[in-house]
Amino acid sequence: MTSETVTDAGTEQSVPAPIDLPPVGEEVNLDAYENYFNRELSQLQFNYRVLKQALDTTHPLINRLIFCCIFSSNMDEFFEIRVAGLRQQMKYGRETVGVDGMLPEQVLTEISRVAHEYIHEQYDILNNVLIPELEKENIHFVRRREWTPAQAEWVRNYFEEEILPVVSPIGLDPSHPFPRLVNKSLNFIVELDGKDAFGRETGMAIVPAPRSLPRLVRLPDEVCDGGDNLVFLSSMIHAHADELFPGMEVKGCYQFRLTRNADLELEDDLEDLASALRGELLSRRFGDGVRLEVADNCPEELVHFLLREFGLTERDLYQVHGPVNLTRLMAVGSLVDRPDLTYTSFSPSIPRQIRSKESMFDAMRKRPLLLLHPYENFSPVIDLLRQAAKDPQVLAIRQTLYRTGADSEIVEALADAARRGKEVTAVIELRARFSEAENLELASRLQEAGVIVVYGVVGYKTHAKMILIVRREEGRLRRYVHLGTGNYHAGNARLYTDYSFMTCDESIGDDVNKLFQQLTGMGKALKIKKLFHAPFTLHSRLISLIEREAAHGNKGRIIFKFNGLTEPQMIKALYRASQAGVKIDLVVRGICCLRPEVPGLSDNIRVRSVIGRFLEHTRVYYFGNNGRPEVYCSSADGMERNLLHRVETAFPVEDPALVARLREDLDTYLADNCQAWVLQPDGSYLQNQPGEGEERLASQLVLLERLTGKPS
Repeated sequence: MTSETVTDAGTEQSVPAPIDLPPVGEEVNLDAYENYFNRELSQLQFNYRVLKQALDTTHPLINRLIFCCIFSSNMDEFFEIRVAGLRQQMKYGRETVGVDGMLPEQVLTEISRVAHEYIHEQYDILNNVLIPELEKENIHFVRRREWTPAQAEWVRNYFEEEILPVVSPIGLDPSHPFPRLVNKSLNFIVELDGKDAFGRETGMAIVPAPRSLPRLVRLPDEVCDGGDNLVFLSSMIHAHADELFPGMEVKGCYQFRLTRNADLELEDDLEDLASALRGELLSRRFGDGVRLEVADNCPEELVHFLLREFGLTERDLYQVHGPVNLTRLMAVGSLVDRPDLTYTSFSPSIPRQIRSKESMFDAMRKRPLLLLHPYENFSPVIDLLRQAAKDPQVLAIRQTLYRTGADSEIVEALADAARRGKEVTAVIELRARFSEAENLELASRLQEAGVIVVYGVVGYKTHAKMILIVRREEGRLRRYVHLGTGNYHAGNARLYTDYSFMTCDESIGDDVNKLFQQLTGMGKALKIKKLFHAPFTLHSRLISLIEREAAHGNKGRIIFKFNGLTEPQMIKALYRASQAGVKIDLVVRGICCLRPEVPGLSDNIRVRSVIGRFLEHTRVYYFGNNGRPEVYCSSADGMERNLLHRVETAFPVEDPALVARLREDLDTYLADNCQAWVLQPDGSYLQNQPGEGEERLASQLVLLERLTGKPS
């Protein structure tokens, strides 16, 4: 795959070159490789859209810096999981060809080309845009060469008191082999001259930066001339590297960082998932190397020494002009008290339906409730559990937990309910990526409180978001349900857009009860009335509903909003619906393997990605159904893993007012003319721009004002 550069609104971006599209009227082979984008390269495109937010002056300056950092964090995970997976395929001879037709070797080569380009641009943005603009705001990253005598003395004291006692330099010689370095840790390779106290003359040493110390430190006001002055830990170690090797000459000291394979591989026939996971977590820190980041002033012979040591090639080498771990710059937001340079705070609203003193149970009996976080408060979900824990009429609580946090209010409510003698069951997904250790701690804490803890089904991550509360009312049992598109994590609920649906609908309550029976017990799949659930019915039902819209021809209407679209059968169904004349809009935040607006294939499909202050995380499936709309919210994206290899739910929203509200929200995203990036047939994304005389419409800002009453 070759590339070309296109210009959009004064900025350039690298995109895949246009492909040869079939002539209009020619029959299209839906299986043809050219009808699909590569998954990994599409993920890189999403990361690039995040990086571009650092140049968007409608975001406050410190938040633009944070977008630059988020790009680094996203790229870390991309290499740890996606690149590592491709390398594993090649290492063990298990190469597979995706629907796009690319072999792992081809994908890795293209990833290297694109990632090098994007990372070079990232450091250019940091050094030539963000840092100069921060300087104008009197926020300074003080370099070693700029230290005043007073600052240099303060740094020396900090080094001697905070760094020297915990740093462990490692000379390289036959009795000191190259150390096993932790994944993504900051390290230095040091060139030495001379002999040490034992007469050794090694010429090289490795200095791991102490992981217990902050990477960015604020200089005290008394040694500065005003403003906020920050110094890197790496600068302090550079400045005093000679003190780590007394009597020897330090000829050079250079940062580097190794990214390792961090994907966990667990067998399906485990006897004890928790014990196996504890063992695998250690290996994550020391998996095979997949990427080497090195300061661009590091001598070539040292670079090649590191590459040989980690079994990497120049394709895996990233020489950067600045700190090797930009993610640590997120600390600027907490080190600098400049609210004028960050997003304006807001208070999430609480719907009128539940503002009164009445219980959540009373409110849910009146009508179902739909919340859109973070614009609407997550507290009603917590209140529901708190009230259930204390309510003597509540007999049982069941909940799935994917990402929550061991110290969350939800966990405390579940523990409180168990201590009060209620039957509490938690289905904890131990394999939630990068939350495994936290979930193990969470499981232990709940078990100590008397909660029945199960780990779902081995081989199928439990990604569904469900709460079931059983309450005795007037001599009968009533079920209250919460279903969500996101995690039960109050912190995420302030940063991610997600829907919470709360109802006491009998059929939905019965469905959720059956799903919990399947998760905690054993037996055949039970018949579900209203919910779609993976891995059993979700995929087939969504395909059926797409086909139903296709039967309506040009009267058909489909709007999907989710985080990724890769599943080939769903993509083919959407292609067929487009060929039948159905108008299709897809709001896909990240990966999208579908090629839109191709004559004869996808003329009627438009794809957009919305990037802004909040991480778009809602999953909604809207079907026009010939004037009788059907809408489902879901925990599942349009990806193979969600639809076929996980426990997921899609739940109907049937209340006419809530259906209208969901459609209004979707239309807001479709009207976005500044935060939306539109996917082109050639694989590029172009950012929407208001037309001449057209008012800016940023969907997240519209929703913020609509639901909180406060403009951003």
